[in-house]
Amino acid sequence: MTAKKQQLLIIASLVLITVASALVLTQQDADTAESASQPGIQNTTEKPVLAVTATSPKMSMVTSKVSAHGNIVAWQEASIGTEADGLRLTEVKVNVGDQVNKGQILAVFSSATLQAELDLSRADKAEAEALYTEAQADLKRTTELKSSGALSSQQIQRYITAAQSAKARLEAAKARLKTQELRLAQSLVLAPDQGIISARTATVGAVLPSGQELFRLIRGGRLEWRAEVSSDDLSKLHPGQTALITLSDGSNIQGSLRMLSPIVDTQSRNALVYVDLKSKGTARSGMFARGQFELGSTEVMTLPLSAVQLRDGFSYVLLIGADSKVIQTKVNTDRRTADRIEITSGLKLSDQVVATGGAFLGDGDLVRVIAEQNSAEKTAVTYPGADSGPMM
Repeated sequence: MTAKKQQLLIIASLVLITVASALVLTQQDADTAESASQPGIQNTTEKPVLAVTATSPKMSMVTSKVSAHGNIVAWQEASIGTEADGLRLTEVKVNVGDQVNKGQILAVFSSATLQAELDLSRADKAEAEALYTEAQADLKRTTELKSSGALSSQQIQRYITAAQSAKARLEAAKARLKTQELRLAQSLVLAPDQGIISARTATVGAVLPSGQELFRLIRGGRLEWRAEVSSDDLSKLHPGQTALITLSDGSNIQGSLRMLSPIVDTQSRNALVYVDLKSKGTARSGMFARGQFELGSTEVMTLPLSAVQLRDGFSYVLLIGADSKVIQTKVNTDRRTADRIEITSGLKLSDQVVATGGAFLGDGDLVRVIAEQNSAEKTAVTYPGADSGPMM
């Protein structure tokens, strides 16, 4: 065989091998496409998007609460004014913030004029008593002489009238004396109840008309929280329930619901509730505060907060299917605790959902479940091939 023929034979063999290889590769590609197009057969070349931990709903005790907000105000505030008219204020004994007792002297008005008028009224009373005594004696003698006929009936009637007039003048003198005693007593401004002075307008040297306000008093130093609650929550509340109130400085105080308002505001659709404070703490009248009323605990189905995603105003979870693909499932939520949220519909207790990292996944993504999260612990989300530490 010549060299030329040997070259031709080698070239033909190479061509045949190349064609055969091409046919084999084409057949493999066709088989792969066919298997991928058949339903129920998973493409073995598809890789998981994310390695996740799974969690299931569990029954938990959740405390029902009603939130409210409002102002802290005085339970009752008394206005303390002057009853003396046209007198000069000579002394003010208390200031704002002072604790006072019932009957304590708060301010003093000048009483020199009133004392002089009182002395005059006492003298008038003494004179009226003397005249009345004399008239009574004359009437007694006239009655004794009546049977003898020494006096006419007209004279006797004059003595009777004089005695009655003297008695009337005595009663008038007593009334004037009592009036002057009251005016003198009114020169002292007394606390009507125990409490705290919340305002003062009294100024030494001022000449004030009757009825002018001098002080305001928080009766008993007692404060209350007047909170607004939604009309939808009003039926859940009743007197005696406990409220936990958070003040503007972050401190908490407890209160007890005393009364519910009988009306609802037509604009805000809120109603006022009145809460007695068990202790004042740092509370001051006029403070704004937020709080919650505890309604009791119920057992409900819950998930970790990290398992629920908020998208387009709705709550979703990523349900892990039998093929390890996630299904975006809409759920309804309600109450929440520090780390769990109530699921009212959309899931069963046997379902498995992505515990954390749902924000990185979309509907239909393939995942690899690496662990099942314990409800009492937090497990990190990791990407395939990454370290086992928490994802940053």
